[in-house]
Amino acid sequence: MSMSRTDGKDGARERLVVIGGDAAGMSAASQARRLRGPDELEIVAFERGHFTSYSACGIPYWVGGDVPERDRLIARTPEEHRERAIGLRMRTEVTEIDVAGARVRSRDLASGAEEWTSYDKLVIATGARPIRPDLPGADAPGVHGVQTLDDGQALLDTLAATEGRRAVVVGAGYIGVEMAEALINRGYEVTVVNRGEEPMSTLDPDMGRLVHTAMEAMGITMVDDAEVTKIRTGEDGRVRAIATEDAEYPADVVVLGIGVRPETTLAKAAGLPLGEHGGLLTDLAMRVRGHGNIWAGGDCVEVLDLVSGRERHIALGTHANKHGQVIGSNVGGGYATFPGVVGTAVSKVCDLEIARTGLREKDAHRAGLQFEAVTIESTSRAGYYPNATLMTVKMLAERRTGRLLGVQIVGREGAAKRVDIAAVALTAGMTVEQMTALDLGYAPPFSPVWDPVLVAARKAVAAVRKNAG
Repeated sequence: MSMSRTDGKDGARERLVVIGGDAAGMSAASQARRLRGPDELEIVAFERGHFTSYSACGIPYWVGGDVPERDRLIARTPEEHRERAIGLRMRTEVTEIDVAGARVRSRDLASGAEEWTSYDKLVIATGARPIRPDLPGADAPGVHGVQTLDDGQALLDTLAATEGRRAVVVGAGYIGVEMAEALINRGYEVTVVNRGEEPMSTLDPDMGRLVHTAMEAMGITMVDDAEVTKIRTGEDGRVRAIATEDAEYPADVVVLGIGVRPETTLAKAAGLPLGEHGGLLTDLAMRVRGHGNIWAGGDCVEVLDLVSGRERHIALGTHANKHGQVIGSNVGGGYATFPGVVGTAVSKVCDLEIARTGLREKDAHRAGLQFEAVTIESTSRAGYYPNATLMTVKMLAERRTGRLLGVQIVGREGAAKRVDIAAVALTAGMTVEQMTALDLGYAPPFSPVWDPVLVAARKAVAAVRKNAG
């Protein structure tokens, strides 16, 4: 293995080094390039995978066949980035950050050659890594995590080569339910094994129960309150089943949808500040706290929750792209901030839509808030209009003040995106009484006279007034 010396810099221009070639990293690089030309700013980006600037959120829909081609998920290829004077080094992994020396060490994954690259400004966009159970067989052929395009391709290769049609999904969060749908679409018998009380732990259990019931009606076998204790393999080393304390579930393929953690191994080794969830801590300009020339964004950071006032880790492409824009603006000599999030997320499994924003009940308790919780059933359209479907809306409001704290929605067509109403109200700090006066769009094909979110707000107002004393 060879090691080159730190490469030299042209003293007339600064060098920006970016670790990570997906949403946050390449958005930062592209925005910085828009503001500063190659004569002023050299940009060097490292990506250990085969792809850049792609939609990880779209992988389940590619695996399930809704998106027919992998390349449709790629927003910008390495060649396109290089045409914009971004020095992109693919299949190259950064192995160390030397903060004191303002340099990073990288290794070419093909040749093994290593070198140091100095920087004036550094962007850390290392993303998140899938959680894998610490069990024998977790790395066996046929067991897949799904985080990158390489992961998605490996899973599709397994599905194409596997004769059996039994799939087990471990975990029932966003990744788990979306992969369950993908495998159903591929014609597999799907079992979902979930350690939680109900699927979708991002919802309160009463709303998660609605998801459980709907998934079973789709033919998915749901196993809740179950911990995987063993991944059994056959004589050929391939996965054959997963076991819990009470049962064993045959499997020709296993997909791990347990969730992700911030990939901050490099940052931790470099002594950079991490939060309680393991993500990097930044200021509002996305600058790593205590370090004037280092920025971080995407799934490797923690962000401020505007509702609870606490830091949290949320792995979403929407945030990653915004982080990158903010970082690139600041690196490029402009000014931008990322004020925080309210925790909005939507998903679906087959025709069931799932949405949440703000706080769950346990989040509100943890933040020390007193609140009222109400749940209503309504329809997606006027009840007399054809194909109106039911949806359930749960709303949390702060006791006495009536400030909106959170909304969860489970339903069919037209349910999930209604959560955006609540997301805007949360960001604006509105009360549930103020929400009842919102001038929302109405026509029978789109909504009842009172939109379901406003029906919930009216009920929340009544609960707040009743318990005001």
